[in-house]
Amino acid sequence: MCYIVVVNPNQVAAEGAGGWLAGLGADAATLGQIWNAVYIASVLVAVIGTLLMALYARLPFAQACGMGLNSFFCTTFVAGAFFAGVDLITGYHSGIVIIFLSGILFLILSVTGLRKYIATAMPDCLKKAIPAGIGLFIAFIGFKNVGIIQDNPYTFVQLFDFNGAIDNSANLFEAWKTMAPVVITFIGLIIIGVLTKLKVKGAVIISILATTAIYYVSTLTMPSFDLGHIGQSFKDFGTIGITGLFDPAGWKAAFSGAHIDGVFGAIVLILTFCLVDMFDTIGTLYGTASQANMLDDNGDPVDVNKAMMCDSIGTVTGAVLGTSTCTTFVESAAGVGAGGRTGISSIVTAACFVACLFLAPVASIVPSCATAPALIFVGVLMLKNFSKVDMDDICSAIPAFLTLIIMVLSYSISNGIGVGAISYVLLTLFTGKYKKKDIMITIIAILFLARFMLVTM
Repeated sequence: MCYIVVVNPNQVAAEGAGGWLAGLGADAATLGQIWNAVYIASVLVAVIGTLLMALYARLPFAQACGMGLNSFFCTTFVAGAFFAGVDLITGYHSGIVIIFLSGILFLILSVTGLRKYIATAMPDCLKKAIPAGIGLFIAFIGFKNVGIIQDNPYTFVQLFDFNGAIDNSANLFEAWKTMAPVVITFIGLIIIGVLTKLKVKGAVIISILATTAIYYVSTLTMPSFDLGHIGQSFKDFGTIGITGLFDPAGWKAAFSGAHIDGVFGAIVLILTFCLVDMFDTIGTLYGTASQANMLDDNGDPVDVNKAMMCDSIGTVTGAVLGTSTCTTFVESAAGVGAGGRTGISSIVTAACFVACLFLAPVASIVPSCATAPALIFVGVLMLKNFSKVDMDDICSAIPAFLTLIIMVLSYSISNGIGVGAISYVLLTLFTGKYKKKDIMITIIAILFLARFMLVTM
């Protein structure tokens, strides 16, 4: 998960002072300040949220700023402010206000037990499809991170072009340096598979260390890192990060800024962040709990209400610190896959995040081709859940399939759950299979329909 401490500020601050928004004319120094503040906030909220999971819920799940929601935060509040002529810091602070209010809504739903009720009301076919869909989603992240799967203007995606890498390189060594991440990823996956088959403990960690060494030795490159900007990051965090929620201009802009469509727009944004985070969390909990064999007799995660309480508190904490939505992280499945079963795993994870406050550049030494095999392997393990779906019942088969495939193709866990819920309600309604217990999934489907119609993500 260590990648999130760098990726999250990149997403929120449009890659900072040297990023794409600065290239369009936004003030680079201000974007750099936002990047620094979000960097520190990202680490701190991961520590706090993960410790909550460890000590209160006692589960092997970790929290951090959610992917997808951080990009949405940027386009709405940071880039949106720039294009609307609103001060960048004010736009950033208005986003923190919206995240804070959505977190309060999460907390209310958790305290009242409604979030648990929503989670347990999910149809059995979706409960089984969600972990499998998340598995494919995780694997796709791994493939994409190292370029095994690439963009193609004609076929949308394509496999890495080995022939092109050779033809476009001056010599074979240069070609190898281009191909190395792809080849080494497959080597790492084979290492994990062999060690797992031989029942060797720590197969994933051994693979990460081995492939890191293979990468640097085979490409004749030296890892490098710079600790010079750590002090400035803490300064900007104190100046515009943790103080953001208390900025009156931010509150005013959250409901009347040119980048937000008035009070109605603010309400839609609050509900959107709430809805997406809630179902990302539900999906992650079902996926990781299934992987850990931590489901109750009804097929629901144990202590699901405690886990959701931790998630909602994490979101509120993230807003106070100055970053986008904190959520239970899907990569928790990697820790579960390595044997994590209790809160002790999360305590260790939180301790590692503390180290990232000062040693994030060291973590960046580990190349993507060393971590991608772990993500792909977790996908392999989680896909087995789909075999439990009743494919003979079309009212189960179609929603399960749509949940699985939409998660991957739309790059969103919540989108998959939404489309699966909508299809389930329509199929059961028009085939006479609709039951009283399906009222909650109907409400969920309606909420997703409203989100799809009103908000682009």
